[in-house]
Amino acid sequence: MNIKLQKRQKGSMLLEALIAILIFSMGILALMGMQVTAINTVAESKYRSNAGFLTNRIIGQIWADRANIGTYACNPCTTSGGNVDTRAWATEIQSGALQLPGVTDAANQPTITLGANNQVQVQVFWQAPNATAQRNHLVIAYING
Repeated sequence: MNIKLQKRQKGSMLLEALIAILIFSMGILALMGMQVTAINTVAESKYRSNAGFLTNRIIGQIWADRANIGTYACNPCTTSGGNVDTRAWATEIQSGALQLPGVTDAANQPTITLGANNQVQVQVFWQAPNATAQRNHLVIAYING
């Protein structure tokens, strides 16, 4: 009776091995998907960090030169518009060490607007590669004179 049972179970070891390989492969694919998500998240964090640093840099410059606060307004800020500091800032955003992707597009130009009571509003835009949505970072500061 044992011989009959062994004959019917031929190939079950192969089937078990194939199922194990399938489960292992699905696990590896899931890990690869998580790795891609992690890389995209790190890249987005880098862009957000750069945007925060760049906006704070120009606000610090405006604060240091608050006697000439009116010369900093530019909408949009380009490498040819605004004062010397805003042109240098726009150049840094487009091609410096902390550049943001997609800022050369007309819709992604940074802006500096001045409001009442020495309110300064700085906004930068970017669009990550392979992203469909535009991102932005807005900082509003009051410069006391």
